[in-house]
Amino acid sequence: MTFLADYLEDRRWIAVSLLTGGVLAVLWHATSTSTMEERVARDVALYVVIPGTLALSAGEHLGWRIDRQAIINTVVLALLVLPFYLVGSTLPTIREHYPIWYVTPELTSFVPHAVQLFILALATETYYRGLLCVGVRDLGFKCVFISPVVYMAAHLHSPPIELLLSGPTDVLFGAVDYHANSILPSVVAHGCGLVLLDWLVLHGPILPPELVIRYLEWLPVPL
Repeated sequence: MTFLADYLEDRRWIAVSLLTGGVLAVLWHATSTSTMEERVARDVALYVVIPGTLALSAGEHLGWRIDRQAIINTVVLALLVLPFYLVGSTLPTIREHYPIWYVTPELTSFVPHAVQLFILALATETYYRGLLCVGVRDLGFKCVFISPVVYMAAHLHSPPIELLLSGPTDVLFGAVDYHANSILPSVVAHGCGLVLLDWLVLHGPILPPELVIRYLEWLPVPL
């Protein structure tokens, strides 16, 4: 009976998590923000406060944990995605789109901007990789395939190359977090990537754009 009760309780949590995830996705798309501060406030409320409260009340976790495996996976994932941010920062469509919010290279402007980007990364990963992946890991490895469609929908207004890569990136981040049973890897990789990308775009390309485009022109999207 205890086994059956635990099984049913796990399934109940999974159902509640997925239902909540769907509602939050609708709310996110139904609301709009005009400033970075408004975006941070909205995403923290929808992606951190609501899922976090839900998990705490149910005695579940969303991957907010750090251990040796999480740190190892964090380093591996950060190194894996670094080249994509470096190359991406040279592409014309990326340089036209970022930074999304006004910022200058001066540290008095960029540091507060970077802090808010990390908060956005924490909120995003708590929802996509926490609530919709690590939080429902009892489903097995297939849980990493739950959020890619929702994640891609959130990138519909991003540059085409970013939209194209958002699905595979979601699966990669989810798989690494699933293995670590922690969202630390994706939070660090995503947060550092956002900060690095904005910093690079504010400066001259580190690689010749024409060379990068020549090697990537086979992709079926504008660069």
